[in-house]
Amino acid sequence: MRVITLAGSPRFPSRSTSLLTYSQHILESHGVEVIPWNIQHFEPDDLIQARFDAPAMTLFKEDLASASGIIIATPVYKASYSGVLKTVLDLLPERALENKVVLPLATAGSQAHMLAIDYALKPVLSTLKARDILQGVFADDSQVIQDGPQARIADMITGRLNKELETFLQAIRRLKAPVPAALVS
Repeated sequence: MRVITLAGSPRFPSRSTSLLTYSQHILESHGVEVIPWNIQHFEPDDLIQARFDAPAMTLFKEDLASASGIIIATPVYKASYSGVLKTVLDLLPERALENKVVLPLATAGSQAHMLAIDYALKPVLSTLKARDILQGVFADDSQVIQDGPQARIADMITGRLNKELETFLQAIRRLKAPVPAALVS
């Protein structure tokens, strides 16, 4: 199984990237191949000028096509996900997430933005025809403390993230499960 992670933060390292790194370690311990992507992989001019055929975008779309799922992490700015993440999502084909399981993650300065996943990010993921969009995990700045390249993630967040990752693993395994013959005929 292959999974893509996409860090939507314009900063690296970041709190949202730390959640992805944690997720990557958990998934790899279950034998899942994880291909990490972040906004810094894309040339700014390619994003600003909406170059659908830019080399990084082409490679990202190929990696995504071969994956069973994607975990997208974003900081929340002005009650929504990052604008640069929106730009990347805008450059994907309409059905880019078809038959994919998606786990959204978000970090923000306060709990006041905890609904950003539901009201901002999930509608876009649905438009890209994601098969399953999981509940997701939200953390505020007090729950993910960035200390240089390392982060301290609160136990409450790792607990919720572990549960969502288990659900994510079950969902991508179901994608690979053969359809019973009684349902095919």
